[in-house]
Amino acid sequence: MDFNEPTYAAFFREHKIDINATKYQFNGSSKMKRLRAFLEIEPDTIASQILAALLDYACAIADVPKIDRDKAMLIINRLGGKPNVAGTTSQSAEEFLKQEFLSIDLARLNIDGQLQSVIEQRLHEIQRSLKAETSLATIFLCGSTLEGLLLDAATKHPEQFNAAKSAPKDREGKVRQLHDWTLESLINAAHEVGFLSLDVKKYGHTLKDFRNYIHPRQQAVQGFRPDQHTAKISWQVLQASVADLSGQRKK
Repeated sequence: MDFNEPTYAAFFREHKIDINATKYQFNGSSKMKRLRAFLEIEPDTIASQILAALLDYACAIADVPKIDRDKAMLIINRLGGKPNVAGTTSQSAEEFLKQEFLSIDLARLNIDGQLQSVIEQRLHEIQRSLKAETSLATIFLCGSTLEGLLLDAATKHPEQFNAAKSAPKDREGKVRQLHDWTLESLINAAHEVGFLSLDVKKYGHTLKDFRNYIHPRQQAVQGFRPDQHTAKISWQVLQASVADLSGQRKK
C-alpha cells in the first residue's frame, strides 16, 4: 500500500470510520497497529468490508497475483458470512485494463452539441497525452471529464440521484444541490441508481484519489508520482464510464 497518514485517514473516513480514534491506538499509533486494533474491536462484517475495500485499492495500484487475491477473498467472505464461490475474486487492475472500448458512440449519451464537442476534444487530448506519456495531464483530464459527464447525467435524472442513499447531505440533513456534489458522491450515486458498473465505481474512486493531487503542495507532501500504469487506469475508467452511461455495456 502507498498510504501516508492523510490518505490513510481519508480511506477510512470514506467508510465512516475514524481510524485515528483513541480506541484504535491501544497497541500503538502506527498505521498497521491501528488496523490490527480495528480488526480486533469491530464486528467481522465491518472488518470484511474494510478488507475488501483495501484489496480493491491494492488491485488498483498494482497487479496483485491471482493466488493472493483468491486467498484474501476466502478470508473476506468468511468474515462477511458470504459463501465462497469458485472464481469469485476481486478484479485486478490488469484484468480491468484488458477490456476494450473500440466503438463508443458519444451521441448515445444524449448530451447537447456544445458539451459533446468539448468531450470529443478532451478524449483526443487524453489519447495524445497517453502517447506522450504525460501521466499527470492524462489523470487530470480523465478525472475532470468524468465529473462533467456524471454531473450532466445527474442533472438529467435529479430525482434518482437525489433519492440515492449515498447522496451527500448538509448539516441539516438536506441533500446538497447537484452542483455542490463531489466526484466521489457522483460516482457512488451513479452506481447506486444503476448508471455505472461496479468495476467503474471501484476504479473510479481510484481516479478520484489521483485527481485530488491537482494541487502541487498536496502532491509534494504526499509524494504522489504518477506513471503510465496510473494514467492507463484513469483512461480506462473514463472509457468504461462513457460505455456505461451510453448503455453500450452490460452492468
